[in-house]
Amino acid sequence: MKIEDLITDIDDQDHLSSNEQTPLREDAFDLTDQEKIESIKKDVHNILQTLGMDMTDDSLKGTPNRVAKMFVNEIFGGLRPEKKPSASTFENKYKYGEMLVEKNIVLYSTCEHHLLPIVGRAHVAYISNGNVVGLSKMNRIVDYYAKRPQVQERLNIQIVRELQQVLNTQDVACVIDAKHLCVNSRGIRDIDSSTVTGEFGGAFKDVQVKREFLDYIKMPTQF
Repeated sequence: MKIEDLITDIDDQDHLSSNEQTPLREDAFDLTDQEKIESIKKDVHNILQTLGMDMTDDSLKGTPNRVAKMFVNEIFGGLRPEKKPSASTFENKYKYGEMLVEKNIVLYSTCEHHLLPIVGRAHVAYISNGNVVGLSKMNRIVDYYAKRPQVQERLNIQIVRELQQVLNTQDVACVIDAKHLCVNSRGIRDIDSSTVTGEFGGAFKDVQVKREFLDYIKMPTQF
């Protein structure tokens, strides 16, 4: 899908509210991080051993522990509520009334269907209603919600909903363009295709405002 197609296509999508939340069990936080690491380590060892790998080999014997720590502390760290970035807002004293766009935010996530990487960029924008947020906080919010098993559509919505709450405005938008290795490296193995999704709130539902945002995204970076 081309970015231009989002102008007409996204408004036709009906995202149910139940789909906006990451599917977590009620007991998701009963175990400590270390207990989760120990449990996952055993599971990874069993997977590799079942595949026929020699788990006494120097190159492999530390793999279960490395994978478990990576899952808990890094690529799925966004599942922990305490890791959610604080996003303090400030009064828009300079009365900037146009949209602010933070584009080309590097995004690493994991497809929850095959546990393979999603790699791409997010472009986020908002129009201030009196408050502004630090630029790096927008990157951190993207990173937080990306660090969990994800579906790209849900990730898009979660980023927008979080910034709407932080900024106390509906005028927030996000477009994500990402490659899914479950498409690129397995199955159809199409290494060139990418997936584009968008979520547009408030003023960004207006065709002209949406067009302005998408034009900003297409502007070449001069640095």
